[in-house]
Amino acid sequence: MRRRLGRAAASAAAATAVTLAVTSCSLLGQAPQQRPPSVQKTTAAPQASPSESGVAGKPPQVEDGWPRWGFTHTGVSANNITPEFEQRVTGRFAETPMLQNQHIMGFGAFNPEPRPGQYVWEDLDSRMNLMRQSGATPIITLCCAPDWMKGGPEGPTSEEGWAEHLEDAPYPEHFDDFAKLSAAVATRYKDVKYFMVWNEFKGFWKDHSKPADYKGYTELYNKVYDAVKAARPDAQIGGPYLGFDSNKGGDTELRGEWGVVNQHVLDAFNHWFEHKKGADFVVVDGASVTDAHELLPDEFGALSKFSAVTQWLRDKTGDLPVWWSEWYFVPEDGTTWPEPKRLAVQAASMIEFARSGVTTALYWNPQAKEGRCPACLWEPRTGAEQPTARLVAGFTKWFPAGAELEAVTSSDAKVRVLAQPEQLLLVNTSDGQVTTTVDGTQFTLKPYEIRWSGR
Repeated sequence: MRRRLGRAAASAAAATAVTLAVTSCSLLGQAPQQRPPSVQKTTAAPQASPSESGVAGKPPQVEDGWPRWGFTHTGVSANNITPEFEQRVTGRFAETPMLQNQHIMGFGAFNPEPRPGQYVWEDLDSRMNLMRQSGATPIITLCCAPDWMKGGPEGPTSEEGWAEHLEDAPYPEHFDDFAKLSAAVATRYKDVKYFMVWNEFKGFWKDHSKPADYKGYTELYNKVYDAVKAARPDAQIGGPYLGFDSNKGGDTELRGEWGVVNQHVLDAFNHWFEHKKGADFVVVDGASVTDAHELLPDEFGALSKFSAVTQWLRDKTGDLPVWWSEWYFVPEDGTTWPEPKRLAVQAASMIEFARSGVTTALYWNPQAKEGRCPACLWEPRTGAEQPTARLVAGFTKWFPAGAELEAVTSSDAKVRVLAQPEQLLLVNTSDGQVTTTVDGTQFTLKPYEIRWSGR
């Protein structure tokens, strides 16, 4: 999940916000920053597992009514268009409030500390206001780091800085500075309870064929943990936000039909877990796709990876809640699927998370300001709700963390089912029409149809 924007894309993204940049930097009497392009992540959603699959045992204890589902804001979000557009989007999301996540730098936010001790909060304020207006449970990802913390100059971030160095890690001599910035963020946004530390080992793992710098990440994490807890004892902090990459073959303890998790990932997680100062939850991300862009044994069967990783984490960490900060299920080799199929795979992946006791799963909302974007939560030009948003809202309403799941099966294995006392969700995983009996009722589903049914 490590994606960079080229200079051309960075330049185009920067040009969209010159006016906002001037306003923001006038607070410091500085030249305008270039708008962060926010490293784009393609929408590869997670994939679902067979209807009879699932993880035995009770999920970890979580707050009653915890939404479980939500999304991360990226470079272009509803607050970057017009006030009317933002109001349309927030009004819709307020009908089914969910989790919303924002990074402190990049992914739609300016450099928050262009010079030591000088803060620019306008972009974060704007995103936080968007979350509040939509009734969200807000989350902040403490990433990325200002330029001067990673070998760059003080002052506004340049176009090259956004394009080439956003993902660089702070230098060890600036870990304390980043921890101080994190504490300032937590102090400013007191209505934010949940903080994820860094993102996918950015800058700590440049070559995935070699071990990650897990000692460096853990040192940064511990400094951030201490600083934020000192400023906000009520804050809930999680890490390591590590991508659980999988290969087609190999020899590790975490493997299945879907592939083999890279041993470097397991080594990094184990070091962090053994040497962390503390954690209120664990955070990972990943794709059902292997490093060779393969879905094993197929696009739906590969989704069992999500349950397998979740079970491994629960066995390793005990009662700590498991968060998936991102998840993907479409190969990043240019593969495209008809929208009904993409939605069916996404729904099946979310079934996988619900069954395996995941506490939180955040959808990486694609960034788009114009054009067609079926995987976006809202239509880029009008702000109208799209099917992806309705799917996430349905899970938010009917399957929050701690929901009582019931063992309901389908007479046809091609239809996957998730059930609670008042609602059924059926997903046809085939490209043909299927008639099946579920919970004593016969259903006929069109190819890749997703059906909600009251009980």
